[in-house]
Amino acid sequence: MAEQPPLRLALVAGEASGDLLAADLAEALRQRHPGVELAGVAGPRMRQAGVEPWFEVEELSVMGLAEVVRHLPRLVRLRRALKRRILDWPAAAVVTIDAPDFNLGLARGLKAAGLPTIHYVSPSVWAWRAGRIPRIARSLDHLLTLFPFEPELYTPHGLAASFVGHPLADELAEGPDRDSARAALGLDGSAPVIALLPGSRDGELKRHTRLLGETARILRQSRPDARLLMLLTGDRHRGLAEQLLGGPDGTAGIRLVAGATRAGLEAADVAVAASGTVTLEAFLLECPLVVFYRLAPVTYHLARTLKLVRSRHVALPNILAGRDLVPELLQQAATPGQLAREALAWLDDGERAAAYRVQSRHWRVRLARGAGKHAAQAILAELGRA
Repeated sequence: MAEQPPLRLALVAGEASGDLLAADLAEALRQRHPGVELAGVAGPRMRQAGVEPWFEVEELSVMGLAEVVRHLPRLVRLRRALKRRILDWPAAAVVTIDAPDFNLGLARGLKAAGLPTIHYVSPSVWAWRAGRIPRIARSLDHLLTLFPFEPELYTPHGLAASFVGHPLADELAEGPDRDSARAALGLDGSAPVIALLPGSRDGELKRHTRLLGETARILRQSRPDARLLMLLTGDRHRGLAEQLLGGPDGTAGIRLVAGATRAGLEAADVAVAASGTVTLEAFLLECPLVVFYRLAPVTYHLARTLKLVRSRHVALPNILAGRDLVPELLQQAATPGQLAREALAWLDDGERAAAYRVQSRHWRVRLARGAGKHAAQAILAELGRA
């Protein structure tokens, strides 16, 4: 019997969270199928996992209706070039990871060309633009989801969907080590620590950093013993944050910490965080949260006008728990005074914080299933290579 040709898979990730998921997947695919060849849109973690980078993840890192519209011509050119390269390689299938506005259009075109299409991470249809579900189902052969409530949303539309768990929960399965995190950051063991997280994108920093600076001033007045950490994704953002805060003398006693988000969340007694994947990380690390977000004004106006928002919650801990577990402050409600009040409320209510940590541990166990392993197994089974 003739040998099967080498298995070639195109992996297409968007932004840092997609890079993490795809790297975990790539390592699991190599373990289960050592001869697999992987290439596509890759970030640093994917490159370390052996994915050949045709394009960089950063090229897809835009968010919001207004932002996407501004970058649309470049993204259309990129998607066209990527589709041609995938087909010419040729790949046995494409696995798109997150970044649904870009990736589902790519998958739709490749499926029409006869290529199997698998998408990893369900779009947030339970919260935003639920009308996408039928079109998503037509674009894909299989969907891999991070959360257990998601597959049932797609089954009525004929799309095979598998809950594989969340890699973050796998990484954090042993729970936080607060003392070690504080020691690593040089923090006193008794002083309260408040983490401030403006987001990972340049636009989020520009919208949120001054807001958090004003919040820090109020917190400093109320709790002068507190240690205030602004957690940034990298050194490039440190300079931007410092500039937005008014230079070295305008940081309101905030210590800027780059590239140590996990340690900062482990060390913190409460975090004031822009909505996003980091809120799940904080939740799994048992760090009480105040979640906020300010969209670009045009994006927010369009979302309200077109009635695109479906869920009453935007924070992942609230969505998982199905109730108001953490405060959510959006747009004009996200004021320095209110953010500070909600953060201080966590510090002043030990019983509430303890109940929150019980929920955190429950969901950490439920989501820690070995996501990369399960995703790789589902992909190889879909392609008859299990």
